[in-house]
Amino acid sequence: MKKPNILIPVTAILIILFMGVVQAQTKLAQTGYQFLSIGQDSRAEAMGGAFTTVEGASSAMFYNPAGLARIESQFDLSLNYFEFIADIKHASLSLAFNPLDGQYGVFGLSIQSVDYGDIEGTIVASNPVGYLDTEIMNPRALMVGFGYGKLLSEKFSVGGNIKFVTQQLGKSLIPGEGVKKNLTDVLAFDFGTVYHTGFRSLAFGMSVRNFSKEIKYEREGFQLPLVFKIGFSVNAFDFVLDDLEDQSLQLVFDAGHPRSQSEFINFGGEYRYRDFFSLRIGYTSAQDEYGMGYGFGVSQYGLQIDYGYTPFGVFDSVHRFSVKFAY
Repeated sequence: MKKPNILIPVTAILIILFMGVVQAQTKLAQTGYQFLSIGQDSRAEAMGGAFTTVEGASSAMFYNPAGLARIESQFDLSLNYFEFIADIKHASLSLAFNPLDGQYGVFGLSIQSVDYGDIEGTIVASNPVGYLDTEIMNPRALMVGFGYGKLLSEKFSVGGNIKFVTQQLGKSLIPGEGVKKNLTDVLAFDFGTVYHTGFRSLAFGMSVRNFSKEIKYEREGFQLPLVFKIGFSVNAFDFVLDDLEDQSLQLVFDAGHPRSQSEFINFGGEYRYRDFFSLRIGYTSAQDEYGMGYGFGVSQYGLQIDYGYTPFGVFDSVHRFSVKFAY
């Protein structure tokens, strides 16, 4: 007698539970560590951030750690860099190690660093201008994560991240109390799944990112930007050109429910020719200053270079660059 497949109902239950957690903890504009909400990978952001069901690269740790499970190479390295709005510099890397062809799963390391630039510090004073200049501050943030992804069957994969996150916002000179260091840190967790239906290339996935306890600098507590996402992807050529082996047109759709803002959708497309050249376009809804994303990538001999472009309204456009290597 064939054993029933319990993976699908178990996944459905987990999705419902996590949706309840996210819905119950909605705090619009009341979360901190917002740098964790900024997409890192050039390929993903060119596709509008729709990356929940995109697998096979170490950069999946920034979107859905279950994507680690289908990495085929023994090592996969990704380096990302871009300047965000207000000259905020982001740099990140992800590294995946796949021992014994995934028999024991795929292990990952991710690092994200943020430099907010130099900010002139001031304190309240009773002089004519009402303040005094203090030292120049250089706020920074850092995330170090350890990920794991595993195929539980040919169709179903799971993954998770444990992340140490810290943010340093400089020093404060408090009259009567001295100097206060504005430094906090916390452990956060990500979890995700991807399920291949067996119908053509159709896959469904979900992820929960930035789950942690409440933290605070002084009196008022805040939480990390928890976000729940669910989505699907498919190669559109499977339905019209199913014998086309050297080209693909991957369409990806995500729906997100974040703690700190309204719900949104991500939609992206990637045309790939012979695993050598890719063109990408994407869209993110419910954002004030940005929506569209564009980009391309080239790859050869295990080396891949990606570029992503995001117009950002009244701010300068964001140009993302990624270099990836796998062997």
